[in-house]
Amino acid sequence: MDATLIAVAALWGAAAGLLLPRAAYRFSVEPEEPWRDACPAGHALTGPARGWLGATRCAACAVTVPSVPGGTAAAPAATASPRYAPGVAAPVVTALACAALAAATGTRPEAVVWLLLAPVAVLLAVIDRRVHRLPDPLTLPLAGAAALLLGGAALLPEHRGSWTSALLGGAALGGFYFVLFLINPNGMGFGDVKLALALGVGLGWYGWAVLCAGGFAGFLFGALYGAGLMLLRRAGRRTGIPFGPFMIAGALLGLLFGGLAA
Repeated sequence: MDATLIAVAALWGAAAGLLLPRAAYRFSVEPEEPWRDACPAGHALTGPARGWLGATRCAACAVTVPSVPGGTAAAPAATASPRYAPGVAAPVVTALACAALAAATGTRPEAVVWLLLAPVAVLLAVIDRRVHRLPDPLTLPLAGAAALLLGGAALLPEHRGSWTSALLGGAALGGFYFVLFLINPNGMGFGDVKLALALGVGLGWYGWAVLCAGGFAGFLFGALYGAGLMLLRRAGRRTGIPFGPFMIAGALLGLLFGGLAA
């Protein structure tokens, strides 16, 4: 296990995670609503990538207050504007996920693929937890990127997976979720189906055993969470829960086992 590699992966995850809260805020809207382009106070979001990347504090929201209440000519003191989106959890989770993937995969070519895709997966988990939605501009490109990047990794020496099984895995897991969607569209969103395509490609890279284990883990995590909510009387049998985070957590666990076993 290369400590330097793990440290670099963690730093990459933290840096990428710092860019997620702004995007999560903009994507976290109800269906049929446009993506957010302003802070809660109505100030336009500006910055890199047309305002999709940047801090989660709005400079225009900063207010000035007198330093001496009702006093004489004291200069006003600027106060920091409040965050309009959480800015700590995403970097921490992304850093931990990237460090774990690097530790399990080592210097094999597919490690670069996992590190590139992990921040997007965390972003999707954050959005789904907030608004029970997995946006098409993220799920579909994630599936395409996973297939293309793993195709490139398969051309490099020392890789430990199969691009063919990756593509078949995406089709299999996506097809399975599509059947579940047809059976119970109120319990399984179509966004979950599109997310399953990407996760299936990643898990399928390491073979069918890893695909089944990662897919099952997602269902197990979701079932345990739902059971916990019912025990605490915070949900009923028909209460909808965001399933994307559990799918992603299960896939992460599968990739860790696959990387260690490869």
